[in-house]
Amino acid sequence: MSANPITSALPAPVDNRPAVTVLSGFSPGAVRATAQALLIADDRRLLAVAHDLSEIRGGVVRRTVRSAAELIEQSTVELVHGCVSCTLREDVLPTLVRLARTHPGSDLLLVLPPAVEPEAVAAACSHCLVDGTPATEAVRFDSYVTVVDADRFLDDLASTDDLSDCDLHAADDDHRTVAEVVAHQVEFSDTVILWSRPDTDSLELNRVGTLVHRLAPWAIQVPIGTTNSLDCTGLSSLVRRTGRHNPHRPGMLGLALEGRPIALHDTDSSEVVSLLFESRRPFHPQRLNDALEELTSEALRGRGQLWIASQPDTALAFEFAGGGVSLGSLGYWLAALPAERWTETSDERRIAAELAWDPYYGDRRTVLALIGLRLDHAAITALLTSCLLTDTELADGFDTWRDLPDPFAGCFPLAGETRTDKENQP
Repeated sequence: MSANPITSALPAPVDNRPAVTVLSGFSPGAVRATAQALLIADDRRLLAVAHDLSEIRGGVVRRTVRSAAELIEQSTVELVHGCVSCTLREDVLPTLVRLARTHPGSDLLLVLPPAVEPEAVAAACSHCLVDGTPATEAVRFDSYVTVVDADRFLDDLASTDDLSDCDLHAADDDHRTVAEVVAHQVEFSDTVILWSRPDTDSLELNRVGTLVHRLAPWAIQVPIGTTNSLDCTGLSSLVRRTGRHNPHRPGMLGLALEGRPIALHDTDSSEVVSLLFESRRPFHPQRLNDALEELTSEALRGRGQLWIASQPDTALAFEFAGGGVSLGSLGYWLAALPAERWTETSDERRIAAELAWDPYYGDRRTVLALIGLRLDHAAITALLTSCLLTDTELADGFDTWRDLPDPFAGCFPLAGETRTDKENQP
């Protein structure tokens, strides 16, 4: 069918909302230099908003707003509760909305402190209101850009330090590791700036670029710093007003539930390796627990979803970085819910479940990615496979699985009653 010549000729509606570029990174010097370069490239239309969280645990946040030529604002904000989410809700988003109103025609560069993860900004945008309306009615979050310092990235990703060891923790109960934050910053970005210096070893730069690609194959890489001069205008054209951010993209741990890829699966001999393990049958909880230390001893990063036989209603998130393994609930598998409750999830998740539905397991499946240097594909795959239920255990049936020894018992409570009626059992 041909297009309607009248409607197809209509111009697309003009979006006059200021474009917000969110800039993150764990190397403050590289982030500041990048921000300054972007301001210089657009000295009349770009305002940078930055927050100093060094006193956040005392409820004090310092905010600056500047252009390339001048300091526009410098304020101290006192919060009732000193935490990142409160800062985003009570100052960051209101400031962006206010600047959009008072400086029409200007775009905004939100420069995040080292320990703030870009996904936290996206989450705040999805549920916080400013003056009773969503912040996204006033501004458009155009792109999330992360700056990676090639000279320190691998050390940060391999670090076992907590943020508190660097005095960067946002609260007394903030137990995140440096490696977690660094990984999260890269993974949520749609653009990664590879910041290097003229004397940076070219082989190391290539290795960092490959590792970043394994962590975030969906991100565009922009290498800079290999020469003594920086093309600010060229950099700006590559990272600003790209429209790369998808506001409907789920967080990293929700990607597989929507059928989206979470990693590449390498089969070449590259030093930097990404391994993808998928299985329909569940893990034996005790064997999985016993294997976790060995499983993560060589990897720099692990992520994905899994299910264990003793808790077949629960989709579990798996995450590893900085020496610690984290398992958490992603909610119910759709197979454990009556069909009328499927509308509680996203359209993408329901479509992914229906396309890959298994008559025995439903949408239950394990999808794990492990990323590191010189990982042994065969050994890791064999280890994970040995943790799955055997054919004999599988044949014992659903009711028997719940009685398996489970070191994770009680760790992943689900809201409401667990579905155990026969039609929702595998």
